[in-house]
Amino acid sequence: MNKNTIKIRLMQVDDFNAVVRVDEKIVKASRADYYRLKFETLVQSPDYLPTSLVAEAEGGMVVGFVMGELYIGEYGISQNKATLETIAVDPDHQHKGIGKQLINEFMDHLKTLGVEKVNTLVNGKDSALMHFFGSNQFSPSETINLERSL
Repeated sequence: MNKNTIKIRLMQVDDFNAVVRVDEKIVKASRADYYRLKFETLVQSPDYLPTSLVAEAEGGMVVGFVMGELYIGEYGISQNKATLETIAVDPDHQHKGIGKQLINEFMDHLKTLGVEKVNTLVNGKDSALMHFFGSNQFSPSETINLERSL
């Protein structure tokens, strides 16, 4: 499979099971409830502009996806920003440029919506993911993530 056989398109409601399947292969657990909420907001809601994408291999099989959302003023963040919330590529199809293709198409799509910056969160101990995002032109931002243990 090469880059030319992968088609990137907007995520649709019918992609739910495929997204859950790809994610489950990576995290080794079903997060269907999480994705159900994400789909209700990001894919099904008429209140949000569609931003999430899927990567299809030949035959229409979903082998990856990226989900994100436009900021609409949360925490005083201007509306020309977006967040990349989740990106995943089926382990059987990794290291073939699909993740890079998903990010590039996601960025191009957001640019047409007027977005100027995209944020994402990464566990600082996940060196592979840090490297992936770094190689896709992400760098540390001025935003500081704060947390409180309970």
